[in-house]
Amino acid sequence: MAFTEAERTDIRRHCGYPAYGSGAEGFQGWRFHQAYGLMEFRMIRMSGTEEAVTRQYLATLAELEVAIPQSGAMLDTSEAAVWKRNPRELRERTALFDDWRRRLCGFLGIPPGPALRDGGVTLVV
Repeated sequence: MAFTEAERTDIRRHCGYPAYGSGAEGFQGWRFHQAYGLMEFRMIRMSGTEEAVTRQYLATLAELEVAIPQSGAMLDTSEAAVWKRNPRELRERTALFDDWRRRLCGFLGIPPGPALRDGGVTLVV
């Protein structure tokens, strides 16, 4: 079964690639980005078992992504009775999320996109 458009969007963004838009037009099309084109090619032509594995990645990534903003709810508490906040929780959750994003890229056989590189967002001038 082919990926839904929502799944394809999630794959793109989890792999660190920008929004695709309504289609390839002008200089922003995937034709100008080899890795992006490879990702699109693989998403369209995956076998059923490969799609199943990718969907497992998407499910795991969805859980990890939701946990990051939720950890912000306790940033104002340093200590409560015997409970102590992990001051590195946000950083650790983000690192775990990014690690799983890179694993998805590895499974797809594509390099992490511009938003997943060490420097964060990459500006092209």
